Parts: sequence; C-alpha cells; structure tokens
Amino acid sequence: MSATVQSPGNLPIGVAIIAVLIGIFGFIYLIAGVLLLAVGVIGYTIPGLAVFGGGLVGGLLLSILAIILLAVAFGLWDQELWALVLSIIVVGILVVGDIFRGALLTLSGIILVLLLIYLLAVHRHFI
Repeated sequence: MSATVQSPGNLPIGVAIIAVLIGIFGFIYLIAGVLLLAVGVIGYTIPGLAVFGGGLVGGLLLSILAIILLAVAFGLWDQELWALVLSIIVVGILVVGDIFRGALLTLSGIILVLLLIYLLAVHRHFI
C-alpha cells in the first residue's frame, strides 16, 4: 500500500499567499507593539488608544501576538506541519465563532470556510 505524498519542496501558491499576508500582518502588529511599548515606557497615555489595553501591557501582548504571527508565516512558507495545524485550529475557531454569531453566510464567513477547506486540502505538502 503506497500513499502518494507531494514533495515538501512544492509550495502551493495559495499557501505562499497566506504566508505572505500573515507575515505582513505580523510585521504591522510588531511595529504597533513596539510603538505601544515605547509609549508605555515614557508613561504617556494616548486618549482613545485602547489596543490590547494600551501602554506597556498592550504593547507586550501585541508584540507577542506579532511574533507568533511571524513564526506561523515562516512556518507555512517552510511547509512546517505545526504551522498548518495551528492555522487550521485558528481558522476553525473563527468558523465556529461565525456559526454561533449567525454570520457564517457573510462574505467573511464564506472566506473562512473556503480557507479551512483549502488548508485541509493542501496538508500533503507539509512535513
């Protein structure tokens, strides 16, 4: 019994696009996190800026999230199985959230379902 497994060297274009988009968001979040940390260090509070709580704690949380996003982006690009599994879990949670909110038949809900199906379909490309 032999199973046909794609070689991990063939990065599907969809995975490449997802990895690049996640990397862009990770980079933007990292910049925002560092800026929030800097604002928190100098002790200045910006009115109306409540991203992740603002200040030191918000900057730290946003920076941690950014590092995780960047790690996932690089993991997807390198076709690491852990990155695929983490992506499937996160997208799955978002789909379940849309189901509970009754928003599955919205554009974002449909995109999430298609993304989940795609990630499951390309699992053979990951090691």
